[in-house]
Amino acid sequence: MPKPITPESVLAALGKVMEPELHKDLVTLNMIRDLEIKGDTVSFAILLTTPACPLKGSIEKSARDAALTVPGVKTVNIKMDASVPNDGRTRGLMQLPVRNAIAVASGKGGVGKSTVSANLAVALAQTGARVGLMDADIYGPNIPTMMGVHELPGTNESKLIPAEAYGVKLMSMGFLVKPGQPLIWRGPMLNSAIRQFLADVEWGELDYLIIDLPPGTGDAALSLAQTLPLSGVVIVTLPQAVSLEDASRGLEMFRTLEVPILGVVENMRGEFFGSGGGEDLARIAKVPFLGAVPMEQSVRVGGDTGEPVVVSRPESEAARALKSVAEQVAARVSVEALAGEKKPTINIV
Repeated sequence: MPKPITPESVLAALGKVMEPELHKDLVTLNMIRDLEIKGDTVSFAILLTTPACPLKGSIEKSARDAALTVPGVKTVNIKMDASVPNDGRTRGLMQLPVRNAIAVASGKGGVGKSTVSANLAVALAQTGARVGLMDADIYGPNIPTMMGVHELPGTNESKLIPAEAYGVKLMSMGFLVKPGQPLIWRGPMLNSAIRQFLADVEWGELDYLIIDLPPGTGDAALSLAQTLPLSGVVIVTLPQAVSLEDASRGLEMFRTLEVPILGVVENMRGEFFGSGGGEDLARIAKVPFLGAVPMEQSVRVGGDTGEPVVVSRPESEAARALKSVAEQVAARVSVEALAGEKKPTINIV
């Protein structure tokens, strides 16, 4: 008579399956949930660290194959689920209910930073994550145009209600000023606005807050990095030399501020701006290269019409590249969050 299948034998088999990004096995990481055995059928859930996990299929296959090595197991049912790790430090920021805050930065303007921010946010939301997009580019707030929303729905008793598009909650100075009205503000006013966008907006529970920074290494980027415990920063650059020089300066600023560098995105790769520069920057700086987004008309059209390319042309090369960037960013954030439990909480006073 064959021995009955036991939870211990199944967990022993699954304990040999490694999570590729975190370099530990699924059992040690407490990713195996709701294990159930009925006859020769084994069922369980795998709790990933992000719904945007780029290796979801590979992890599921490895777990299934491992469970089938247990004597007597004929059928394996797996439910893939996700719970985004909490960086933890943002809870100290006026009780901001955001698990991870991700800045998107560039050394100079005109490299498509806001385009990457918008598509990154939407791509993450498409996976089922709870996402907010904060337009911290106070002097050039383009996110309302790119997301096709031009006003806030209102306020509650004490906070602004963010706008919403494509499953992403939005806040931008563009919602608060008349079209074309310039903002002639000095640094302290700019910094105050960024703090208010964080504290005085009803964001609700978010897995990811994407923050579209102003270009360069000025007051806004410095203030945000010192105010909010960032889970990491994505550096956007063109392949051309001038853009790379500025991107390198921005990267080193965040490194000096001890903000994790999630990686470099090379935008507008193609005939006009060349290719490979962003990859070279990542290699020299010893940070991940998140991918290259080709220069396509559909990206520009999507930004102009308020329909990001991951929505308007999801099968285009640019959309696929941006979705890949989103997956890699989510994976890197999970690594940083799980590795950063000893980081101090930062409070605003």
